Amino acid sequence: MTGVGAVILAAGGSSRMGRPKQLLPYHGRSLLRHAAAVALAGGCEPVVVVLGAAADQMRTELEGLAGTGAGNPGWAQGPGTSGRGGLASVGEPEAVVFLLCDQPLVDEDHVRRLIGAWRETGRPMVASGYDGTVGVPALFARETFPRLRTLDPVSGAKQLLLGTPEAVAVVPFPAGAIDLDTPGDYERFRTDPAGS
Repeated sequence: MTGVGAVILAAGGSSRMGRPKQLLPYHGRSLLRHAAAVALAGGCEPVVVVLGAAADQMRTELEGLAGTGAGNPGWAQGPGTSGRGGLASVGEPEAVVFLLCDQPLVDEDHVRRLIGAWRETGRPMVASGYDGTVGVPALFARETFPRLRTLDPVSGAKQLLLGTPEAVAVVPFPAGAIDLDTPGDYERFRTDPAGS
């Protein structure tokens, strides 16, 4: 398989939000559907959405999209389990982009920039740079898949980005710092989407 796939990590229980944040409305659709649509529009195929808590509700949000839902029964153990599960379902593309549902300002242009930086630099990982660190959305080339398959359940893929910085190209993305974890985060975002 060639090309770039995507894994959307959407299995969490949203305990701090108090309701499934994946289903919060954003521009007339849920955050979950938005993330899947962004990955597809950004040129990723296949797109795998890893589901856990409230999986049945989430599946209905994917109807009519080319994305595939993959269940993660061990989601409560940590994001690393979702990363491993998504990777198992996406096949063997040249690379895979990991995305989250709670970064609403991620768009298809940023996904394309990650892919472009990977092709231009030849580095095995490309991360988004924001808030003084690196993180997702992030691209991982096929050569990193063996390490992704042994991810620590709690810390997830970020451990690879931080552990081998010389292997990571960084695409600046200040808007990546805006994520929605609590009701207050969501209300502030609705009032001031740019976070100004």
